[in-house]
Amino acid sequence: MKNMKKVVLALCATVGLGGCGDLTVPDLNNPSLESFQETPTRTAVINASTGLLIGSRAGMTNQNGYVALTGVLGREGIVLDSADPRYVGEMLQAASLNGGSPAFGGNFWNNPYANIRNANTLLNALAKVDGVTEAEKNAIRGFAKTIQALDFLVIINTRDTHGAPIDVNRPFGADLAPIESKEKVLAHIANLLDEAYADLAAGGTAFPFPLSSGFKDFTPRTDGKVIDITVPNFSKVNRALKARVDVYRERWTEALVDLEESFITTAPGKLDLGVYHAYSTGSGDVKNTLNGPNIFANPILLLDAQRKSDDTLDERVARKVKDAENPGELPGVIEKFSKGFAAYESDSAPIPIIRNEELLLLRAEANIRLGLYEAAKTDLDIIRETSGGLDPLPETLEGEQAINELLYQRRFSLLFEGGHRWIDMRRYGKLEELKREDPPGMSFNVHPRFPIPTTEFVGRPTP
Repeated sequence: MKNMKKVVLALCATVGLGGCGDLTVPDLNNPSLESFQETPTRTAVINASTGLLIGSRAGMTNQNGYVALTGVLGREGIVLDSADPRYVGEMLQAASLNGGSPAFGGNFWNNPYANIRNANTLLNALAKVDGVTEAEKNAIRGFAKTIQALDFLVIINTRDTHGAPIDVNRPFGADLAPIESKEKVLAHIANLLDEAYADLAAGGTAFPFPLSSGFKDFTPRTDGKVIDITVPNFSKVNRALKARVDVYRERWTEALVDLEESFITTAPGKLDLGVYHAYSTGSGDVKNTLNGPNIFANPILLLDAQRKSDDTLDERVARKVKDAENPGELPGVIEKFSKGFAAYESDSAPIPIIRNEELLLLRAEANIRLGLYEAAKTDLDIIRETSGGLDPLPETLEGEQAINELLYQRRFSLLFEGGHRWIDMRRYGKLEELKREDPPGMSFNVHPRFPIPTTEFVGRPTP
């Protein structure tokens, strides 16, 4: 991305923004937060909208970011950094995670809440801005609320039953919002997505601001051009995210309805269709550092992978796991960690937000939980054959066998894409089974959730 400057509005300065795949946000002579709130301009609103997309990827690709640390907790991989023993000492060996450690146990809180506040400030400004059509305002509202939902999802995925504050659209200096239950937070996310969906329906065709290279349109054009995702197609992304939330809430019928309105497809070659966080090596942009030398794949992935009819491993292993250039060592473990992740081969590799392969698995899960095993088997076989190169399932698939098959497919299809394994095992009460995946001779602790950061309890009653 070209020379991306910090989004200069005070509201966006809190997220430490860089570039975002071909996005350029100008300085605008540094308008203040007060100016943006009281007399917002069209240009400022447009750039604040772009800033939300950039803010939503903050903390995703770091060695101690969302993908890596949730991957460690889910036994997808391990981070071995001699300069910082907390990757093993806190994340795996400690009795509990440390809420006073912003880079580890207290992580995945400040960044998403900063972006949620930025979105609220933008939404408030839309009531006062001139020079923006009503359709454009609705498109911005729908986009902003969808991004807020994603940020809240990062927070509750990591905090789980600890819950999280919802009512954060408060003036600076106001009393802290109460911490609400996991159920209320997920309901709030679902409501945000539904509100956004209604806004997008009245948002015209095109967004009035540029999007990153990870948000390209799904519909092929007759002129062959690749354009930013349209508002109607972004509505399908919104429904895809709502389906994920519905599955987390065990609202199986609602999930199927939302999937029908999403971009789900069984067309060949479309498993990677979706939206992504974009990265690049351009000046001022952020790199994807998940290909770093300290991040290793769990060797048990090769042992647990099913085999194809020719006795070779599930093709997802070959695509996603590679030989590490320099094997890692862990005291007390004889075998070296000799495998890394191939999913992010370059500093510009995108990270999936949601893609079609997950949608097919969400539909399979909803159908399994509704007892519609034949429909579930159809989607699971698509994943097995087209993503893993495996033979189709036997004719009979039901009960616990169906759940275990689903969890296997989700494990390898969504490997190292954002904590899916950890979240799935927690959802199904199987976290203790992760201990089987520890290195020989080691018995790590299984952390079910991150603590609420200790700073949140200053001036707030203990929940």
